Amino acid sequence: MTAPVTATPADTRSTQVKSLNVKLKVHPVILAGGSGTRLWPMSREQHPKQLIGLLGDDSLLQSTTRRLEGLEAGYPLTEQLVVVANEEQRFTTAEQLRTSGKPTRLILEPVGRDTAPALTVAALSVAAQDEDGIMVVMPADHAVTDIDGFHAAVAAGVQHAAAGHIVTMGIVPTRAETGYGYIRIGAALGTTNHTQEADAEVTGKVGAHKLDRFVEKPHLELAQRYIESKEYWWNSGIFIMRASTWLKAIRHFQPAIYEACNAAFAGGKADGDFFRLQRDAFSASPSNSIDYAVMEQLGNDQGAASGVVVPLQAGWSDVGSWDAIWDISDKDADQNVGRGRVMFEGAASTFAHSEGRLIACVGTQDLVVVETADAILVADKSRVQDVKKIVGRIRNDGGLEAANHRKVHRPWGNYDSVDTGERFQVKRIVVKPGARLSLQMHHHRAEHWIVVRGTALVTRGEERFIVSENESAYIPLGVTHRLENPGKMPLEMIEVQSGSYLGEDDIVRFDDTYGRQ
Repeated sequence: MTAPVTATPADTRSTQVKSLNVKLKVHPVILAGGSGTRLWPMSREQHPKQLIGLLGDDSLLQSTTRRLEGLEAGYPLTEQLVVVANEEQRFTTAEQLRTSGKPTRLILEPVGRDTAPALTVAALSVAAQDEDGIMVVMPADHAVTDIDGFHAAVAAGVQHAAAGHIVTMGIVPTRAETGYGYIRIGAALGTTNHTQEADAEVTGKVGAHKLDRFVEKPHLELAQRYIESKEYWWNSGIFIMRASTWLKAIRHFQPAIYEACNAAFAGGKADGDFFRLQRDAFSASPSNSIDYAVMEQLGNDQGAASGVVVPLQAGWSDVGSWDAIWDISDKDADQNVGRGRVMFEGAASTFAHSEGRLIACVGTQDLVVVETADAILVADKSRVQDVKKIVGRIRNDGGLEAANHRKVHRPWGNYDSVDTGERFQVKRIVVKPGARLSLQMHHHRAEHWIVVRGTALVTRGEERFIVSENESAYIPLGVTHRLENPGKMPLEMIEVQSGSYLGEDDIVRFDDTYGRQ
């Protein structure tokens, strides 16, 4: 793989771009490695919020893949998506990306290192094909309701990125929010009075501003002062820049990140649908966000690049907490939002989400209630940012609810642990058409398989045989076995495990279609 060439110095970049305009292309880049702990219990470490249909049938990731369709920004939009995701969610991520119908380069992070390294390996991937490609970098877990407004903002940002700037999308704030980072806007391009221009921007009359500085999430009193000053906008986390511009900036401000990511990309290899970064090299990268690593530095040192802020007025939400979902959802006359089996009686400003059981909210106000098969959240709407503290406590206590749902997704389908006891466990297993589990063996448990829908092809030792609906098979302890679905409809079955140890780590795999150990 060819290492990226250093970006052209900023003072000559604009002149050169004028002669390169016909060659520049826009590349969609999606960062899909978040964990979404504030949206527990729906979002879990192994099945985080970007993979869940929190706002409709499509997941947030699937919605993001379509967000640039129809974009007219003065440069051609490439068909290929560049997506950076966590290795542990690779199969579900890949399956959801296939629905986009677009060619995708799915780059796998062997470990999480935050957004700056993720963007750096994406930039290296784009630069390997198109050194000056303009990247539109979108988190996979945001919502946008006004696509035309989004396209207009992106088109403006692309023009500034083509001139060599690092562009960030800013949201004119509507309240004092402590859960967002803020951007202090500088003078509007073409003027020197940023305060007057900020006033005008509230009415949507002004375009981009120079970036003055990024600031961390404030406490409530400071956030209120930010709002009153009209000099601070929310940081949306959406960025636009040329690949070469970002690589020059990250090498300038964070050379350790650049070197580690460059080595990880150069030593990486294609593996089916995936591009695997070299594990040791990427693991050596410092963990840092785009904001801390580069954006906060631009205000003090613009030797590598300069920053521009473009206003985004497109119904944006980072879908970062339950109150954010309540805020963008359709409400009844009493400002309640109910999803699933929910009833309100004398309730106001309440959000309730049921995955199965009936939730009855009587006289509640400003509450969030979320029900799943194995956990229930009840929170004051003003305290939903603290949900992540609960997740941390669950993790520290060794609770399984921090990482997985009761229903666990696998590349071949899913399983749901419907009951468990001291020496038994009952699972409902669904295998996708044409899929098969690994050839495996258990040291501590036997299994009974009962087919309730479809047809199973069972390998048991030296035997291979068909099990149809209302038939069963027994897998003794220590016997090599495999389950396959040879049909064209999902295979549904009940598995009853019995033995002295029933953990998922009691699996010895001999052959696996999906490359698992």
